[in-house]
Amino acid sequence: MPATNLPPPPAPPAKPAAPKVDAAAARNVPPGPTGRPMPVIPEPPTLDHHGPARVVSMCNQKGGVGKTTTTINLGAALAEYGRKVLLVDFDPQGSLSVGLGMNPHQMDLTIYNLLMQRDVTLHDVVVPSGIEGMDLLPSNIDLSAAEVQLVHEVAREQTLQRVLAPALPHYDVVLIDCQPSLGLLTVNALTASDGVIVPLECEYFALRGVALLKNTIDKVSERLNPRLEIDGVLGTMFDGRTLHGREVMARLVEAWGDTVFHTVIRRTVKFSDSTVAGEPITTYASSSSGAVAYRQLAKEVVARWSAE
Repeated sequence: MPATNLPPPPAPPAKPAAPKVDAAAARNVPPGPTGRPMPVIPEPPTLDHHGPARVVSMCNQKGGVGKTTTTINLGAALAEYGRKVLLVDFDPQGSLSVGLGMNPHQMDLTIYNLLMQRDVTLHDVVVPSGIEGMDLLPSNIDLSAAEVQLVHEVAREQTLQRVLAPALPHYDVVLIDCQPSLGLLTVNALTASDGVIVPLECEYFALRGVALLKNTIDKVSERLNPRLEIDGVLGTMFDGRTLHGREVMARLVEAWGDTVFHTVIRRTVKFSDSTVAGEPITTYASSSSGAVAYRQLAKEVVARWSAE
């Protein structure tokens, strides 16, 4: 093979001195699926009251990375820990609503009506999800018309924030399931949010679009919502048995560092089964690896929010 003329790789930046760790103790902490030592994540504290809610968008312009699955199951796990949760289906495909057993053709009122009709209130549209402590703002294909109609509205980027405001005192967490694009609906979701969770499939092509998403989040933060921040990047559909899966996870941690959650969601057929059943995996297969992972994610998310 002919020799290449590539320049040598740049020297890595100087790192601060690491804190001294007992060598014997360090050997007893095996690396987690992200390659970092798995920390001990405390149980979420018991709440003596509800509200005001933290609003979090599940956002990634690539489809099929686990946004809806994460919204449903993280919401259900947070509800198990005593949080009052509102799920917002902000995707015209209505996958979140269908995943909780709703028929998109039998909805009298959806979030589209809440956005576009002044006489419709939040109370009119919110429905129970079937999980104690978790409610749903449903959606169907009608929402696709909102993106066109909102273009002509004053302060169009703040429309979702305005209609969600009455819910915030009554919930602890609002999770918004965004559509797989970076259009006006997604900008509305980011403008209404305090944080963003980025589900990212552990596959090469899923890595490519994250820079564009980060650019959009930065623009919304600079121009519309200065409190917006990335709560974490979540590796989904992970298969640690394959070299490709491990390499993608390593690249993810290299690029995002501690922003990547220690919790990783592995592939399991139970997710598909629970979707068909119209309920979260935490109730459909309570002891499955997927249910355990989302409960751990709920603990890690609460711990990050508490540390702010």
